[in-house]
Amino acid sequence: MAAVRLALDAMGGDNAPDSVLLGAKRFLASIPSADVILVGRQDDVAAAMARVGLDDPRVTIRHASEVVEMDEKPSVALRTKKDSSLRVGANLVKAGEAEAFVSAGNTGALMATAKFVLKTLKGIDRPAIAARMPSKAGQCVMLDLGANVDCNSDHLCQFALMGSVYAHSVLGVEAPRVGLLNVGEEEMKGNEVVKVAGERLRSDTDKWLPYGEYIGNIEGTDIYKGGPDVVVCDGFVGNISLKSSEGVAQMLTHFLREAFGHSLLTKLGYLMARPALRRFRDRVDPRKYNGAMLLGLNGVVVKSHGSADETAFANAIEVAYHLAVNGVNDEIRSKVASAQAQQTTEDAS
Repeated sequence: MAAVRLALDAMGGDNAPDSVLLGAKRFLASIPSADVILVGRQDDVAAAMARVGLDDPRVTIRHASEVVEMDEKPSVALRTKKDSSLRVGANLVKAGEAEAFVSAGNTGALMATAKFVLKTLKGIDRPAIAARMPSKAGQCVMLDLGANVDCNSDHLCQFALMGSVYAHSVLGVEAPRVGLLNVGEEEMKGNEVVKVAGERLRSDTDKWLPYGEYIGNIEGTDIYKGGPDVVVCDGFVGNISLKSSEGVAQMLTHFLREAFGHSLLTKLGYLMARPALRRFRDRVDPRKYNGAMLLGLNGVVVKSHGSADETAFANAIEVAYHLAVNGVNDEIRSKVASAQAQQTTEDAS
C-alpha cells in the first residue's frame, strides 16, 4: 500500500511547533505506512525538528511564510494571509499532494479556509465538526460541535447521514444508532427545527441513514450511557455540551487529587488505588479523543485542540490517517448522491 501523506500545520496551536513535531514523531513510530509534510516557516520548523530530535526520511517541510494567530478574525485571516500555514496546508489537500490536513490552530480560520479552498461535498450545505466522545459502550461520534450555530432541519439530517457513515467506516459500528440531542425523549419536545428534523429522520430513515437506525430524541445524559453511536445537534448546543463535559472532567480530576492528597492515610490509599485510577484515566483522558473532523468538505481536514500536547496531537494525526485510509469522504459523497436520487424520485411521483 502506498504511504498516506498527511500535512500538519506546524505553526498552529498554543504549543507549536514543538508539540506538533513531537506528536508527528510519536505517530510515525506507530504507523509505518505514512509520510508527513510539516507546513510552516522553513527555518522555524527545521530548528524545532533538531530541538525535538525528529529525524525521519518520511518527513518533509513545506514553507509557509505567514501564521494565523489564535485570536485573529477568520475573515481577516482568509483575506490577508494567503501564504499562511492554514492556507498552504489546505491547498496541499486540494492539489492531491496530501490526503489530509491536521491543525491545532484558530478553529474559525481553519473552517473558513478549508471551506473556501476545498468547497463542500455536493449535497452538503454546511460542513460540521465531528468528534469522538467516551461512553459506557466505548465511544460515540457527536456533531456539530461548533461550526454552525444556526441550523435548519436539512442541516441536521445531513449531519445524521455524515455521522452514520463516520461511525460505520471509522469506528467500525456495523449498524450505528443515531439520536437527536433534545431537551427530552418525547417527540413533541424541542424547538421547531429539531421536531421537523426528527420527523424527517423517522419517516425517511433509509434515505438519511445509510447505516443503522434512528433511535429518536436523546438527552444530554444519554451521550455517555452508551445508547447512541451518533449524536446529532446544531453547533451551538454541541459546543456547549462539549465544553461542559470537559469542565466536569477537569473538576473531577481536581477533586480526586485534592481528596487523595488530604492526609497521609489518603496518600496511602492512593498508592493502593493507583492501578484502578490509571485505568479510569485512560478511559476518559480527553487526549485520547483529540481530533475532530470537518465533515462535508472535499478533503479530509482534522482540528486538534489548541492546547494539545504531543500525545493528543499524535491522536489527531491518527484520526486523519484512518479517515483517509477508510475513504470517508468518498463514502459520504456516495450516500448523499443516493439520498438525492431518492428525493428526486419522490418529487417526481
